[in-house]
Formats: sequence, C-alpha cells, structure tokens
Amino acid sequence: MKNLSKKIFFLVMIISFTTSCITEDDDAGTVVTAEDDLSGIITEDLTLNASITYNLSDALVIEDGASLTIPAGTLIRATGGTSSYIAVAQGGQIFVQGTAANPVIMTSGKDSPAPADWGGLVICGKAPTNVGSTATSEVGDLAYGGDVANDNSGSVRYLRVEYTGASFNGSKEFNGVSLFGVGSETVFEYVQSYNGADDGIEFFGGTVNGNYLVSTNSGDDSIDFADGWNGNGEFWYITGGAQAGIEGSNNGDNGDITPVTSTNLSNITIVGPVNEGALFYKEGGGSFTFNNVFISNVDLAVKVKDEDTPAALRIENGDLVMTNVQFSDVEDEFEFTDYTGANQSFITEGPTTGAGNGAAAPDWAAGWTIGLDNSNTTEELSGEITTDVTLDAAINYSLVGSLVVLDGASLTIPAGTNINATGGTSSYIAVAQGGQIFINGTQDNPVIMTSGKASPAPADWGGLVVCGKAPTNVGTTATSEVADLTYGGDISDDNSGSIRYLRVEYTGASFNGSKEFNGVSLFGVGSGTVFEYIQSYNGADDGIEFFGGTVSGDYLVSTNSGDDSIDFADGWNGSGEFWYITGGAQAGIEGSNNGDNGDITPITNATLSNISIVGPVNEGALFYKEGGGEFTITNLYTNAIDLGVKVKDTDIPAANRIENGDLVINNVQFDETADGFQATDYTGNNLSFYTLGDNIGAGNAADVPDWANGWTRFSEED
Repeated sequence: MKNLSKKIFFLVMIISFTTSCITEDDDAGTVVTAEDDLSGIITEDLTLNASITYNLSDALVIEDGASLTIPAGTLIRATGGTSSYIAVAQGGQIFVQGTAANPVIMTSGKDSPAPADWGGLVICGKAPTNVGSTATSEVGDLAYGGDVANDNSGSVRYLRVEYTGASFNGSKEFNGVSLFGVGSETVFEYVQSYNGADDGIEFFGGTVNGNYLVSTNSGDDSIDFADGWNGNGEFWYITGGAQAGIEGSNNGDNGDITPVTSTNLSNITIVGPVNEGALFYKEGGGSFTFNNVFISNVDLAVKVKDEDTPAALRIENGDLVMTNVQFSDVEDEFEFTDYTGANQSFITEGPTTGAGNGAAAPDWAAGWTIGLDNSNTTEELSGEITTDVTLDAAINYSLVGSLVVLDGASLTIPAGTNINATGGTSSYIAVAQGGQIFINGTQDNPVIMTSGKASPAPADWGGLVVCGKAPTNVGTTATSEVADLTYGGDISDDNSGSIRYLRVEYTGASFNGSKEFNGVSLFGVGSGTVFEYIQSYNGADDGIEFFGGTVSGDYLVSTNSGDDSIDFADGWNGSGEFWYITGGAQAGIEGSNNGDNGDITPITNATLSNISIVGPVNEGALFYKEGGGEFTITNLYTNAIDLGVKVKDTDIPAANRIENGDLVINNVQFDETADGFQATDYTGNNLSFYTLGDNIGAGNAADVPDWANGWTRFSEED
C-alpha cells in the first residue's frame, strides 16, 4: 500500500484520500498507480502527486487563500455527473503544471466514457464583468467579478479536460473550462476541451488572455466569450463543434451594457461543419478584431440575428473587423454572413495558415492533445487489471512491464490502438483464467502490439498470453511456460473474450533455449472465445500456438517466425480455416499431442481447411509429432517446400495414428517444389493419408489472400 506524504487540510468538508494499489483505466491511457479519492474544500496549499491516479468523486473547491498545484502527468478521473467538478473560488489559485510531453488530464472515470460524464473546471476571479459588481457562477454557485483587472487565479498550462458538460437542466450545464471574471495575471494557455457536452471553453467577463487553445467535438459552441470579456487570444484550433465555432457576445440581457466585450484574436483555425456559423456575433457582440483566420468546411462565416440591434449597430460602426480570412473547402450555398445591414465589408480575405497548419492540426498541439491528426499522447502501461478497463485508440501506449488481466476483470482495446513494448521478457500482456480481453480491431484499423525500440527486431518483447479453463492433456490444471499463470480445466465453452484484427510484431523474448514467448500463446482457451484475423510478424519463436483448449482460430497469418509458424499441442480440440503462412524458420504447421506421452488423452483433434504454406521450410509444411493426433486438413496449398509432411521415425504414437487413418489430408497441392522434394518422410505402410489436387489454399494460393489486405504486413516497408 502506498501512503501519502502530505497533509490534507479541511474546513467544512473532508477531502477523502483513501489509497489502494490497483490498476485502473482512463481515457488517456492505463497507468498502474495508487488511486486516491479526491473531493471536498481546500483551505490551505495542497500539491497532488503525479504518480497517483485521483478519483474525483465529488466537488473539489479551492477556497480564498488556498492553492492547488497539479504537477505534470497527473491524471484525475471524475465520477458523479454534476457533483464532480473542480472549482477555484475568488482568492483561490490553481497551478496546473503540465508539459507538452506530460499534460495534466481531467477525464471521465467511466469504463465507456461519454460527454456529460462529469462537470469540468470552474475558475472564479475578481476582474470586471458587465453582469454586476459581483455575480454567482451558473455552475459551482461561487461569487465572481469585481474591480481587480489584474487579479491572479494561478496558472493553467498543458491541461486536457475530457467528457465534461454534465447538465442540471437544459439551460444550466458545465462547460469544459469556465472562466468567470478571471483576471489578466492568470496564465491560461495550452488547454484542450475534448468531447464535452456543452461549450468547450467559455470566458464570462474578466480580463484573462487565452492562448494555444483547442476545442474538439463540443456539444454546443467550441469557444465562447461574453459578459464584457476584455482579453485577447492567439492560436486557437477549433474542430467538430455542434453549434458555433466561436460565439462572441456582450450581454444576454442588455447588449449595450458596459464594459463592452472587447478582444483581439489572431491565428485562428475553425474547421466545420458548423450549425451557427464560424463566428456567431450575438447579444450586442462587442469590439472584435480578428486577424489570420482559416475557416474550412462551413456554410456560414458570420452569423448575426436580424433582431440583434446592438450587434448591428456595432457592425455599422466598424467594431467587427476580420482581416486575412481564408475560406477553404466551403460547403454548398456558402455565405460570408447572414447579416443584411449596409456594412458588408467587415471581412477581408487573404491567405493564412490560421492556427499554424490551415485546417490540419497545428504543430504546437502535437503530443499533449487527443483526437487530432497529430495527437501523440503516450501513456505507460503495466501492472494488474482488476476491473473493466478500456484503452483509447488516440493514445500511444508504452508497455513497460507485464500487464495481466485478472479473474473477473476485462481489457478492451478499440480499433486502431497501438501498444509499443519494451523490456524483453518483462513486457507482455496476459489474461488469467476468468479474465477477458476484447480486441476490437477492424480491417482498416487493426490493433497493433509491437516493439517500442527505434530499430525493432525479433525477441524485443514477450507477446500475448491468454489462459482459459478448457481441457488440456497436461493435467487438470497446469502453469503456463511464460507468465506463470494457471490454465486448463473442464469448461469446454470457456470465454476469454474476443480477439479480432490484431497484429503482434517482434515478439518471442527468451528466458532460455526452451522457454520463450510466442507471438500469441493460447493456454486452455475455450470455444466461447473468438480468435480470428490475427497476424504474428517477425517473432523469434512460434507465431501462434494453441496449448490444448477448444478455441478455434480462423483467418490467421504467420510471417517470418523464428521457429514454427502455427503450432498446436496438448490436446487442442479446435478447428481453423484460412491460414496464410510464410517465412517460418522451421515447420509451417507443427501439430502434436503431448511431448511427454504421445498417447495421453484428450487427444489433439484438429479440423483445418483452406491453408497456404509458402516455404522454404526446415521441418516440413506439416510436422506431425509427439503422437500427432486426429487431423483432417482440406485444401492445403504449399509452395517452395522440400518436404510436405514430416514424421520422426522414433515417434511410435504418431505412426500408429497414421496407420489407423487419423491423419487425413484432402486435396493438397505441392506447387513449385524445392530441389529434393518429398511429399513425406514417413516410412510406414499407409502412404495414402494425403490426396493430391489443385486448390487456392487461403484464397490466392501463394499470394497474400484478399481477406488479409489492409491489416497485415509482410516487410519492413509495409
């Protein structure tokens, strides 16, 4: 158990810090840390610990005279809807000390996160607004406003807020970040709102500046300012908002009230579509100057309501000026504005790069954002998973140790997720008996588990190990040769999850000459498990191996394995179709019953069809060994091999089975055979266990089958 070495101060409510060593998921990745509950009122200075995952179970409020410091890399996971938020009261301060490489992340604590899962961040200052000398924030119920223009509420840098916007009702809901009367001495930059249900970032009056802001997939406006905001902003990147890209207003009750909203904005990118214009100039608008604005995929640049007389007067007075505005890929029926007044010249076109790269994500957003085309957020991954965990395809995961899914827990890996492993035998992913893994790759977006080294090579890391409760012939239960997990039992239909469209690369880290990882190892895995569209690429040992169990494996690819390409043994009772094998160092397929007793039961019983094996091979297209088993193989295509079926002279149990007709290969084609080719080296009486015939094997004979297109690789250049 990890103990905290800091004081927690409280006044009315208790800040709860209950520690336990667990592994949890988060939208930004899975990091094995302690987890602490976080809520209450902070009345003195408090610093969090980046090595701890915080569970925001209720409101956390920093009161007057107190501060909260959040170091780089800190993860806060919120639960509880509108009751979970972080707020800074007037006189309080927050110091978010993220970096481009290690942002601070405030996100949903749910296994399947969604917009409106929690509140968001609220900061209240003492700077002027036009809603009265002081007012009460619509969320958090805190006082804000005053006459301290240079008020200092702290510093917020490299912060990402996700899945915010919990709603009290249709007119009262949280934004990603809400800034109420925040003063100019406050630093607010490099902030992203991602998948919030309401506005991404909103300024309610105040004088704070906002630079390097990103709003992605907001449920309402992307960035909003109102109530006499007198601040500036540069480098804003806005995409995926449901309503306006930017909504700028003066006051919803009195568009003429002072202080008037006044801002200078520059280097802005707004990527549509939008429903209320790239800019919605409303409720009196204000004095706005925009320069270097790139607008893409919108149908309306500037929206102004006909009945908004104060806004119209300001446009006629020249208070809205937009220069160097570039429109790209606009929608059909595009309009510069729906404003119908006399002044139609407030927009001046000109070439610009907007926030940096036109419609594309700017370089300054790389590394700390999520959901952008250059997001490159990395999270470390290791430890034991004890609950249901879902990874995020927008995160690059670094597997720095073993990651084990324990009994009763699950790991879900969405399409497009990349996991980069380091550490040799210490880095692997394993599913214990009773655990489940759900790999939800697609043909266009497979899940990829690969080496994290700059120059990857076979044996860089372990691989994937799945242990189930289905029967084997190595005992009622056994221990896996890698990961040291129990497997086997009597539950034939055991379900360890679903694995689809997975590519494992550079696996096979070795403990010694007889103990090394395969690409994927399936120990006693049951028939309730789905296992299809899997490739092992450049592994140092076997590509894919079934150790007993009853799971079937379809649409399997093994490429350049350092030992056998696909191997099954220990009483495997499963089937497989559409296997494409190429470049293996030893056997194309190695099928055996038991290495200690070839006659032991349950006997390996395999039904295979539509198989391509492209040589050369050193131990046959099929190595029938250690008692073999009952194999039926239909439509087997081989190419460039010197031996079809290998059987050792000393393997009496295997020979007995061949003589009994337990090995049947129908419609095998030996194409473009190598010098010295033999159909088999078996010397017994029954040489009719195979029949020749033309077929296309896995689909395209020796060539890559169509079903393997898009998610596999066959060379370093792929």
